[in-house]
Amino acid sequence: MRRFKNILVVCDDRSAYAHALDRVRWLAKANDADVTLIDVIDGAPGDLGRLFGALPGARGEELEDQILEAHRTRIEQIAAPLRAEGLRVRTTVRQGTAFIEIIRRVLREEHDLVLKGADLSPDRPLFRGPDLHLMRKCPCPVWVLNSRNGPRASRILACIDPEATTAARATLNTRIMELATSLAAQDDARIDVLSVWNVQEEGTLRHSMVKIPDSEIAMILLREETETRARLNDLVERFEGFADRMRPLHVKGVAADVITQHVADEGIDTVVMGTVARTGIAGFFIGNTAETVLNRVSCSVLTVKPRGFVSPVTMAGDGTEEDA
Repeated sequence: MRRFKNILVVCDDRSAYAHALDRVRWLAKANDADVTLIDVIDGAPGDLGRLFGALPGARGEELEDQILEAHRTRIEQIAAPLRAEGLRVRTTVRQGTAFIEIIRRVLREEHDLVLKGADLSPDRPLFRGPDLHLMRKCPCPVWVLNSRNGPRASRILACIDPEATTAARATLNTRIMELATSLAAQDDARIDVLSVWNVQEEGTLRHSMVKIPDSEIAMILLREETETRARLNDLVERFEGFADRMRPLHVKGVAADVITQHVADEGIDTVVMGTVARTGIAGFFIGNTAETVLNRVSCSVLTVKPRGFVSPVTMAGDGTEEDA
């Protein structure tokens, strides 16, 4: 976790931001990092003024200014204890769509990590639409912390791409391992390194209309199993200093199903996973595997983008910003 030097922490009142603050304290001190706290008011500048201006006797613009000032005061109060501990902390209040304004801030200030508490509502999925948008489209790593878990990790799952045959995908696996192992060291946690492999269209290959002998199918399976296991072993060996707390797992199956079942069975509290844009479309999310996992798990998740990822969110916009 020593790579992060410019951390953005989401402190809206809809999420459990206290856990993000607990985590950023250690990160900022360990890395001598700068910290920015961000709060986003839903709606474009002027929307609140128009809303309250429609009320009898209301002065819409004045009320909007008062609401902005209340948000600035709140986030400054959140920042005060961090500053008292010697951390370098800025604050910013923006108006607009939350995930878009967060990403614009990342682009503008070159933040290298976004920390956010999960949604506070107990009756909704952990990763709601706005958080999924943030994970899909933010160019830097996004760490959403589940408020139902403790502030520290104890069981970490590093999800490895078994088909890391290109430099970009191999590098992403390395980044996942670097984050998972450094977090494990900091929190004295255990790591499962999971590589889920399969042979595409295996079921079709076994269909009576496909004329492939069972012996050839067995050879295809053996080759895929051997190659993906070798990639996993090579990766794990590069982190041999963590061997006493690390368990490599090479499992045949559907990745999303295996990952979510493992999280449930093993009591995983933190998943570290990569995002791979295989379509070539800028900003396209990892695909079905990660999308399915994020819709099923209720633990903290740290998502990492491949190098060269281009966010579909641009700097254009008329959002206002107040920094301190």
